[in-house]
Amino acid sequence: MSGMPRVHQDYRVAFLRFLDHGEEAALSTGYDIGRRALGSGLPILDLARVHHEVVIEVLADPHADPVRVAEAASAFLLEVLAPYEMSRRSTDEVD
Repeated sequence: MSGMPRVHQDYRVAFLRFLDHGEEAALSTGYDIGRRALGSGLPILDLARVHHEVVIEVLADPHADPVRVAEAASAFLLEVLAPYEMSRRSTDEVD
């Protein structure tokens, strides 16, 4: 998929910003990444793969605090997946 490197790069930058500063703006960027991914037809499993790859990269740093990374990763992933959940719910309401 041609957009995957860009999604990975954007995801990594926003996640690291959230991890480093806990900024609400980084969560908002995560939501936007999810919205763009959904709009471009990126399957949710591909987005989950990007999340996993980024978290593994971050945890490879010997100075990373695994508990802090895991907590931030969970919060960030929920924000990224929110557009997918909203889309699913709106489809369920139509059915």
